[in-house]
Amino acid sequence: MKCLVTGATGFIGRQLCHLLAEHGHQVLAYSRAGQPLDDGSATQPVDFRHESISETALAAADVVFHLAGIAHQNALAADYETVNYRASVELARRACSAGVQKFLFLSSVKAMGEGSAGQERAESDCSLPQDAYGLSKWQAEAAINRDLGDAANSICIIRPALVYGQQPKGNLATLARAVALGLPEPPEIGARSMIGVNDLCRLMLVLAAEGHAGVSTYIATDGERYSTQRIYRAIRRTQGRPPARHWCPRWVWRAGSAVLDVRDSGAAQSTWDKLFGSELYSNTQVLRSTSWRPADQLEDILVGQGIRP
Repeated sequence: MKCLVTGATGFIGRQLCHLLAEHGHQVLAYSRAGQPLDDGSATQPVDFRHESISETALAAADVVFHLAGIAHQNALAADYETVNYRASVELARRACSAGVQKFLFLSSVKAMGEGSAGQERAESDCSLPQDAYGLSKWQAEAAINRDLGDAANSICIIRPALVYGQQPKGNLATLARAVALGLPEPPEIGARSMIGVNDLCRLMLVLAAEGHAGVSTYIATDGERYSTQRIYRAIRRTQGRPPARHWCPRWVWRAGSAVLDVRDSGAAQSTWDKLFGSELYSNTQVLRSTSWRPADQLEDILVGQGIRP
């Protein structure tokens, strides 16, 4: 297949391009600044804030994997709307008009808005997102469904849960540093759905091969439930540390979370919710509809790669 990938130098994009090349597919990679891939392969620059991909490039592709977007960062609401919503919808329309057989749009579970704590959510269990990032993804999904729902092309919307990989970033990396500094074991409260980057990229390849006409939407998770305590224990094992002997009562964690919230005033989510909230999603639909099956769990990735402070 001739595969066009946007957001090719991102965390997910790099792995996807590697997997596509490994399977013998031809890759035309795009990134915002034109940085090279890990193997030195060039990417084409495209900044979706004020430009798009040429008709010629789209017409030459069998599949478009649209991963580019503004992720969880302090961006302007107008930029989320321009890049995540309007540019994504325009690219989907133009790709279909150019005869691209398969168009895959990487959305997010954040497009589903807030749900009931502790309950797994299916694709239809949605509410209007209140944050700019989630809203921009929801707007893009709604427009793609409205405008391309009857298309002869195959359009797949993928909503991954939190994505983990071999080089932990963000909250995982912060937790690893805290464990190394002697953080007591957290209580067993809450749970979140996640998915490994390798599994997510394999799913995209399966959807590119098995997708059918019209728009399909799938949640992507590895089917596991990860509490902060489970992740904490896995990190300790990876760092060669014995099981923790120290713990703190919940009120201490509550108080510590409140102190951090004062320091980080303006954050979209409280520290307590980041550590102990529940955010669960079901992968039943994608398992029923495709041949894809998740192969990784977070513990396997941590042990295989190693997590260090």
